[in-house]
Amino acid sequence: MQTNFAPKFKQGPHAETAEAILRKCVHCGFCNATCPTYQLLGDELDGPRGRIYQMKQYFEGAPANVEMLKHLDRCLTCRACETTCPSGVNYSHLLEIGKQAIERELPRPAWDRLRRWGIVRFINSGWLFALSIRIGQTFAPLLPGKLRQSVPPRQQPLARSVARHERKVLMLAGCVQSALTPNTNNCAVNLFDRLGIEVIELPQTLCCGAAAMHTSDADYGLRQVKQLIDAWWPHIETGAEAIVVSATGCGVSVKDYGRLLAEDAAYADKAARVSALYRDLIEIVEVEIESVDLPQKPATRVAVHTPCTMQHGLGLNNRVERLLARLGYDICRVEEAHLCCGSAGTYSMLQPAMSAQLRDNKIRALGVDAPELIATANIGCQLQLAQGNQVAVVHWIELL
Repeated sequence: MQTNFAPKFKQGPHAETAEAILRKCVHCGFCNATCPTYQLLGDELDGPRGRIYQMKQYFEGAPANVEMLKHLDRCLTCRACETTCPSGVNYSHLLEIGKQAIERELPRPAWDRLRRWGIVRFINSGWLFALSIRIGQTFAPLLPGKLRQSVPPRQQPLARSVARHERKVLMLAGCVQSALTPNTNNCAVNLFDRLGIEVIELPQTLCCGAAAMHTSDADYGLRQVKQLIDAWWPHIETGAEAIVVSATGCGVSVKDYGRLLAEDAAYADKAARVSALYRDLIEIVEVEIESVDLPQKPATRVAVHTPCTMQHGLGLNNRVERLLARLGYDICRVEEAHLCCGSAGTYSMLQPAMSAQLRDNKIRALGVDAPELIATANIGCQLQLAQGNQVAVVHWIELL
């Protein structure tokens, strides 16, 4: 693709990167075949190729407009297009650059900015978020049907190992997972204990920064990233061998810290170190579990939902299926496994109608082979798929 950036962008901090990404695109359209929003709407402007072209027009001097931002906002950033693209176009990075530039020229309405600000602060509020969830769970039986379905059932927390081991890893607690699905990390900690590994999980409610990034609050997101790095750093210096993340949505964010802070003199080296230490839960378990004699499970039928962040962002497709099959689970067929479930961070709150359509399609795709359970690897997807679903949805670590 030929580009001719307008003078006001040519000297910008991301001009060279954006231009290089745009020039990789050959406009073949393969990306549209795997784009969830294009599949739903059939509109070229709601597919990756169309969004790329809109950003190209903007960087070449076209004025920012509300219609342009609407189509960019509809993107889930699932990155299925990146997996499909034969030219290796880094679409998600271009979208990040493009949206930030457009929003500087065309600020969102005050009500939209306030809504986005409120979503992130509520998610990151710790005790307030947990209290609100408890109140919702208590009064859920009194709520109307659809609203009742949106309240996740309360998990009874399992006892957690407090054993000490020479080998140590850091584990991200996250901003919402400990309140909504505490047994994800509890199960992981208990399994790691059997593997001879001690888990250090910081008591503070620390967010990886992804929620702020999803809502166009990049400055706040970067402050959260730095806060998390500062909290982890003393443990890294004393020998933590890995940073383990049990939610792939957070994991893909942590893995990107090195790039996000590459130009920050105070944090560039630390961020690169954190990204290098990052491991998804499956990467540790599938290797270390070889040393443990685990009993074979009964042939429970499990449909595995591999989150977009896991298959497209982290490149860890089919790893959970292989591990569960090795342990005796009967892995069910899933249709259109590459398509997003519609959770996508804060997308389900910002684009509820589109999100609900994608969720219903995904639940049907997961149910074609009559599973007894659905297993996933991300808190957002777990909550999304549980809404209105007759089949229980769990994090895969709970099955171990």
